[in-house]
Amino acid sequence: MKRQISFGQALATVVGSVIGAGVFFKIGTITAQTGSTSMTLFVWILAGIISIASGLTISEIAASLKINGAIKYLDYTYGRVWGFLFGWAQMIVYFPAQIGALSSIFGVQFVSLFGIKARYSNLIAILLVLFLLGINLIGTKFSSKMQSVITILKIIPIALIIIWGLFNSAKIPAPIIPLTVGTGHSFPTAISQGLLSALFAFEGWIVVTNLANEVKNPEKDLSRAIILGLSAITLIYVLINYTFMTVLPIDQLTNNNNAAFQASMKLFGQFGGKLVTVGILISVYGAVNAFMLTGMRTPYILAQDNLLPFSNKIGKANIHTGVPVVGAFIVDAIAIVMILLGNFTVLTDMLVFVMWTFNTMLSVAVIILRKREPELKRPFKVPWYPIIPIISVIGGIFIVVSTIINQFVLSIIGIGLTLLGLPIYYYMQKKNN
Repeated sequence: MKRQISFGQALATVVGSVIGAGVFFKIGTITAQTGSTSMTLFVWILAGIISIASGLTISEIAASLKINGAIKYLDYTYGRVWGFLFGWAQMIVYFPAQIGALSSIFGVQFVSLFGIKARYSNLIAILLVLFLLGINLIGTKFSSKMQSVITILKIIPIALIIIWGLFNSAKIPAPIIPLTVGTGHSFPTAISQGLLSALFAFEGWIVVTNLANEVKNPEKDLSRAIILGLSAITLIYVLINYTFMTVLPIDQLTNNNNAAFQASMKLFGQFGGKLVTVGILISVYGAVNAFMLTGMRTPYILAQDNLLPFSNKIGKANIHTGVPVVGAFIVDAIAIVMILLGNFTVLTDMLVFVMWTFNTMLSVAVIILRKREPELKRPFKVPWYPIIPIISVIGGIFIVVSTIINQFVLSIIGIGLTLLGLPIYYYMQKKNN
């Protein structure tokens, strides 16, 4: 594959992958879990800190190891089977579920905006997947440039809401101190549940490591894109949620999936509702494209090591565009099946659990490699070592353990789907030997 992705395009992929529907829809869930404005903002900030700590930590590996993506990082540190399982989980659950869920949200918002019958929302979602598949098949360079443009466009409505909200003269009091929870809420439960919900909105940044072999200067640009992208996203999330809470009282925000729409109506008038819906469409469109751009490379990376059946087909990229065509068809076909099956809340909760299990392993890998290979050239070193990696590891363990305690069946299903890859791995190992 050619090194054709610039720092700006890598940064746009990070921001575009993370900022999707969560920035508009999670406020209702989190306020229901915390019951207060101060705790709501606190869990957003805490989620940002954990994500940035994880990004800083894993960026050291991305800059040090001249290999492609988190799959290879796990291979290098723990052994090939762990890298394969991570790639397998990404291929059959993570990327298809993200693409499918976001496309479905796009379909629902699209039919609502244009007054189309609700039963056509799935058709719109599938057409979006097929359209973006065609765009990505044109070539990585084209789809990356388009991602940069979409990222800028999706920030515009968010920026308008934040700016209008901050200068709104009729603000509702939204105290940020003291740190309290609402009546009937316990402090530990509010933090754990609110943090889990907020962290879902940060999901997706690690997928940019799949582009390591295509970034022009991966030693510097990959880590910079991750760190700057997550820092900007944290600031955006905190500001827009604070805006929502100064426009609508917390009892109107609680469990309200239309909070962004209603807040915009108050800020901009009748035009505001349509504006925010267009903003959601642009935001979701960009997120789907970002997940598609990076997701199609997971089967390709696995097939390059002959770890999948028909690896000779899956592990090829188009000689003219550099696009792994078969990998794109695999991920998008599963995504379309998920659109037709529905129930994406379960899928997305499950994928967060699975992905944070591997994210935690990647954070621990930095500590392992520091001890095992002290002479390894590290163009980027995580600052304040080992404090930042420890924050990342503790945050990851908290997410995994909380999910097991609060959603035991869901966590077992996630583990089971991941372990389904083991028979394929050992079959291919035997065949290769």
